[in-house]
Amino acid sequence: MTGKEWCETFVINNVKFSLHPAGHIIGSSQIRVEHKGEVWVFTGDYKTEDDGIAVPYEPVKCHTFITESTFGLPAFKWRPQAEVFTDINNWWAENKAEGKTSIIFGYSLGKAQRLLRYLDTDIGKIYTHGAIENMTEVIRPLTSMPVTTRVTRDTKKEDFIGNIVVAPPSAHGSTWIRKMVPYVTASASGWMTFRGARRRRAIDKGFVLSDHCDWQGLLESVKATGAEKIISTHGYTDIFTRFLLEQGYDARTEATQYEGELGEENKKEESEEN
Repeated sequence: MTGKEWCETFVINNVKFSLHPAGHIIGSSQIRVEHKGEVWVFTGDYKTEDDGIAVPYEPVKCHTFITESTFGLPAFKWRPQAEVFTDINNWWAENKAEGKTSIIFGYSLGKAQRLLRYLDTDIGKIYTHGAIENMTEVIRPLTSMPVTTRVTRDTKKEDFIGNIVVAPPSAHGSTWIRKMVPYVTASASGWMTFRGARRRRAIDKGFVLSDHCDWQGLLESVKATGAEKIISTHGYTDIFTRFLLEQGYDARTEATQYEGELGEENKKEESEEN
């Protein structure tokens, strides 16, 4: 199948399909499926806050809405990203004043570019892990990104001091970051809502920043579709579905093989906090 434009209808075996912005990361799509007047929408991963990078999420009217519920708990409530990035940049500036390197962890695709976009380069220089730089090089032509410097074997310890390094979570605790001492670490994730998440990962600072919907975002998305039947996949499906049932929706869960961010560790963190 060739590339499709947003909302462009195409037909497969007499079934109509179209792709609609999911707002999760660049290119992420919801799938609208229509057959004999019945419309279903599958969200995939999505968020309703416009991050200024991905095409913003678009509610799509349907009869059945299949939604992820990664953060389907009332405890998850996101602050506006502008406030979060003010905190991140202030943290970086404080570390610089103390002569330390700031290392912030985020997924190589999506979260890393969101971080890069809003880091304040007036504070210092941005260094990137190779995995993040490779992904950013692909995305850079599609959106505005600051100048970044790839960390290489030739990068000296003194180069890092006062500056910030954006790295994938897998780099934490590796030999790769040893030459960045003295450093302070942080993680940008919705899971930073729970104090246990930071402790388990041995992270110095946690910033609550997610590329998924929070509890209220999920509820607002469900309402915006006008759907009566809701199927929850991935995440806190049981709790989210129980709430929808109480609100009068025809709701159920559907198990998926993909566990992703909601691993057993995060389930333990949630129970530890309550």
